[in-house]
Amino acid sequence: MRLPFLSMFMTSPFDGLEEHAEKVKECAWIFQHAVECHVSNRCKRFEELREEIIKMESDADAIKRRIRGHIPKGTLMPVDKFQLFRYLREQDSVLDAVEDALDWISYRSEPGIPDELQKDFLIFVDAVIDPIDELSRMVQEARKYFKNYSEEQRILVKEIIGSLRRQEHDADKHEDAIKEKALNMRSDPVTVFHMVRLAETIGSIADHAENAGDMMRAMIAK
Repeated sequence: MRLPFLSMFMTSPFDGLEEHAEKVKECAWIFQHAVECHVSNRCKRFEELREEIIKMESDADAIKRRIRGHIPKGTLMPVDKFQLFRYLREQDSVLDAVEDALDWISYRSEPGIPDELQKDFLIFVDAVIDPIDELSRMVQEARKYFKNYSEEQRILVKEIIGSLRRQEHDADKHEDAIKEKALNMRSDPVTVFHMVRLAETIGSIADHAENAGDMMRAMIAK
């Protein structure tokens, strides 16, 4: 007999997962503003926005440690705690990739993105933000499922996971288009390398979001 997941805890671990997912989503929005700022040579707030994300990533780490530290040893769970931790690792890796992308931008003293790639990067970032927005909703709906094990609720979570996968695939196509264009534009090798690596790093944000969806699918599997 499957016992209600949330009844195993004085405080549900999904409280923390949901809080962490909201922090990830908030960071994604700031990341979007930071990239827009970087594209515009007139914007002077890039470093301020990057520092804000660094602070929020530290806050998210505290939430992650709290989740890991508040599952009593020996507690019976219908979801393996290592599945839970693997999910949390992927969700947290979204934040790490966001920070890595902004760090990579900051390493080069020359500001901005080549004119022929600016629109592509802005569209790409929009595409990467979409699956991150789904993470929070996925956790919220999964939490409801583990309260009542409703098949209808499980199907809803699976639909969100499917949507997340499609969004990640769309982000992949934008990444490939940017890399192809960067490798064929007339520019110095450092700029080309910087743009290709930046596209790969931004693309990894959506990759980790999809991986989190895969971990959630494993948790709700019958």
